Formats: sequence, structure tokens, C-alpha cells
Amino acid sequence: MRTRAGAVLAFLAAFFVLSLLHLPLLGLPYFWDEAGYYVPAALDFYHSGLLIPSLTSPAGHPPLISVYLGIAWRFCGYDPLITRLAMTLIATTTIATLYKLGRRVANPEVAAWSIILLALSPLFFAQSTLVHLDLAAALFTTLAIYFLLEDRFWLFALAASLAVLSKETAVVLMPVAWLYTWHITRSSTGGWRNSFWRWSALATPLVPLVAWTVYYHHATGFWTGNREYLRYNLYSTLSATRIFWSLHRRLYELLFSGFNWLLTVGALVGFWRSRRRKGNPAVVAEKPLWRAVTLCVHHESRVGTPALQFMFLAAGLGLIYLLLLSVVGGAVLPRYLLPILPCFYLIAVTMVTRLPRFPARLICTTAAACFVGAWFINPPYPFPFEDNLAYADYIRLHQQAAQCLESMPGDPRILTAWPATDEIERPFLGYVRKPLRPVPVQGFTPQEFANVPEQSFDILYLYTRKWEPPGNWVARFPEWLQMQARYFDYRPQINAEDLVARYHLQLREQFERRGQWVRIYSRRKAEGSRQ
Repeated sequence: MRTRAGAVLAFLAAFFVLSLLHLPLLGLPYFWDEAGYYVPAALDFYHSGLLIPSLTSPAGHPPLISVYLGIAWRFCGYDPLITRLAMTLIATTTIATLYKLGRRVANPEVAAWSIILLALSPLFFAQSTLVHLDLAAALFTTLAIYFLLEDRFWLFALAASLAVLSKETAVVLMPVAWLYTWHITRSSTGGWRNSFWRWSALATPLVPLVAWTVYYHHATGFWTGNREYLRYNLYSTLSATRIFWSLHRRLYELLFSGFNWLLTVGALVGFWRSRRRKGNPAVVAEKPLWRAVTLCVHHESRVGTPALQFMFLAAGLGLIYLLLLSVVGGAVLPRYLLPILPCFYLIAVTMVTRLPRFPARLICTTAAACFVGAWFINPPYPFPFEDNLAYADYIRLHQQAAQCLESMPGDPRILTAWPATDEIERPFLGYVRKPLRPVPVQGFTPQEFANVPEQSFDILYLYTRKWEPPGNWVARFPEWLQMQARYFDYRPQINAEDLVARYHLQLREQFERRGQWVRIYSRRKAEGSRQ
């Protein structure tokens, strides 16, 4: 009882600390995909009990996060603060689960370093308050792995079911779990009855996913998403060259970006050192790396040590996730890797701690310090703002812009691109008090302004939709730039001066924050008539 009370107090303390670290961010309005899909979908459930949204175009995602937020709003009221605290609760539970898993497969020091690095990593820290599906998928995937290692198959079935109801891509956990279970039980002498119930539990998570898919098809006519969603996320990605480069980007995002390279290098050195040590009956220095890993997993699983059983599970899950996300998904967003991020940090720390104590702790401490720096330091190439606290700069700039536009006399037509169109038209997103009049344009590239007549708008609301740093690394290599443009829709924003000359614009307001900016222009003719 005392141990359980201590665990509850530790969890509450972790939730308090994580909330305190995010305190300046908890009241922010909704950002990008939050505003475009996830919050409207949750509001549909909150107001009407709808599992398939009507406020936004349905994308086929399972409804668990919508239900969760709807319940939170029902008890606490609809407010961005409640939303972000609800997501912080999921992040805290993920950290607690990783600590439990770390204690199961290693020791308290490894578990502690793993959760510190996960919590401070720029991607996880930024996503800890954002309404996306991947954070919940990370929680339930990590929990499912823990229960599988504990041989608690029906609890695994529950956790894995919640994972696939958080995000459909979590179904890749199933073949890894089946292969792992077959591997550890092939020499088991247990009866057919135990085997039957074990495999029934392992198959159970497919039931809610199939049920959701059938229901969604019945309601929409699509097995997932919609026509445009399928074109963008599936049909347009089925190119061998694109898959190849997408896999390279995924590997970079997991192993190197955000100072992860410090842990990757440390883990490789630690693994090499462990192979050279004496006393392991399965691995000797003369064996090739792949053979050493295979023999380690086979030996350790036979003698019952969980560390390499976990590595077998985590490596298999990571490999399948990387392959899946290289084949599907029009946007190569690092947050899609969140379900395997906790396991990555646990494996990395496990390997790093095979080094002598001082260099191991130095690597972990340096990585933690660099992670905090990466909250604020943007890379020298385009990246999604949601990968660190650049998303907060974006939101604050758009708050300023919305206040400026709302104070303008009359009811001007405002030419801008999504998600700003939703921000100024939907007060429930937290930017405006009353709907304004957006005139949507697809984006801010020259091609997208080609057919926009001057008479169609009064105000131009221009902003940084992409991070385009001075000395952009992508722009330095023409071949790389062409590849990004061909396979990943990379297009630099149009030069603002070109728009000023073409539409006879006058700058009304300008706001800047750490390399991002917002500019609000009016047509000279329209402004003259108001004066």
C-alpha cells in the first residue's frame, strides 16, 4: 500500500513538473492540424456525440482522442487550458509507463535517464500539449510492450486495442507481438488451452479496428479518409524513389535530428564495447554484428532475461514503423514517429550505460542539455514548427495578426492560406471573437497566386508557412532541392515584393518572432476609399 501511494505521489509530481514547464503554453489557441481537424472533430463529439466529424472533412482516424477530450470538456468546460492539460496528462502517463518498462528491462538509473531524455526531447516536449493522435498512440504502444513482456496477454490486448483506436497505424504492433510470442513459446510445453487463450488475446486488438473501419465505410463510403486524403497520403506516395528518400528522412528524424545523434553515437560505441567484453556465451567479438544480435536475442530469451527480449520487440516495431511511414503519408512529419520514441530512448540509454559510468553519464547529461536548447534553436533547413517551440511563436504571431484584422473597420475580404483561414473564421479556435471574411488560397507559392484577381480581396494576410532560414541548407544543393520539390512538394514561398507590385499593396502591420513573421497588406485603392 505504501509503495502504491508513493507511485501515485510520484506521478502527480511528474504531472505538476511537466505542466509547470509548459505553463506559458497552456493557454495558447490551437495550432495547424489541431485547428484544422482534431479540435473540430472532438467538438463534434462534445456537442453532438458524433464519432465522424461534420465540422471538418473526415479523415478516417479512430475516435479515441475525440472521445477523451469530449469527456474532459464535459467535466471541466471547453477551454484551451483544459485541452492542453488533458494532453499533458497523456504525456505524463507515457513517461510513467516508460519508467515502469525501464525498471522491467534494466535498472532504476537506466529508467530514470530514459524518462528524462524522453520528457526533454524537443519533439516529445512540443507534442506534450498538442492535440494530435500520436502521443496517445505512443502511450498505449509502450504500455502494450510492457504487458507483453510481463506475459499479461489480456492486458496487452486492452492496451493494443486502445493504441489502434488512438491511431490506425498502431496496428503494426500486432505482427511484431505475434512474432515475439511465437519466438518465446515455440519450445513451450503448455497445453493447447493456454495457447488458444494467448493467441485469442493477441488477435483481439484487430476487432475494434475492423469494427471502426466497417462503421466508417458504412457512414462515408470510404474505408479510410476521403478522396483527397487517399490521393495525398497513399496514391501520391507509391513511388520507389520517394519511398527510398522518405526512409532516409525517417531514419534521420529518429536517429540524428534534435541532437538524437549524441545518443545514437553513444549507443553504438556502448554496443561495440559490450561485444568485446568477455563472459557472454552467445556473442564473441569475431562474429558479425547481425549474427551477434540474433544470438543475443535467442540466448537471452531462453534464459529469461528481459532486456534483449525488449530489444527484439522494440527493434521489430521500429523497423516496421519506419517502413510503413516511408510508404504511406504525404507529409513526412516527425511526430508520426512518437509511438516508437519511448523505446528508442530506452534502448539508447541501455546501450550508453554499457560504457564506463563517467562517459555514460556525461553523454546523457550533455544530450539532456542539448535537448533543452533545441526547444528554442531551429535547424538550418525547413522543418515543421511543431517539432519544437517554434509552434508557440507561430501561434503568438497569429494572435497578434487576428487582433489587428479584427480591429479593422468594415468587413474586409482577407486573402490568406489555411490554417489562417480557419483561425479568423472560427472563434472557437481562440483567435477571434467574431468570424471574419477569409478568401482562401491554397498556399503562398507563385503558382497558387497565378489565378487570384486583384478585385477578389481587400486585405492580404501573409505569413511564414514554412521555416526558410537564411543560408537554407536545402537551397545550397540544387539536386537535393529538385528531389524535395518532386517527391515532397517543397516550394519556397513567393517573394512578398512581387505581390506588392502585382496587386498594388501597402503594408499595414508587420510582426516578427525568432525568424517567423506576419505581414498584413491592404490594396491602395481600398484603403483610399476608406479614408
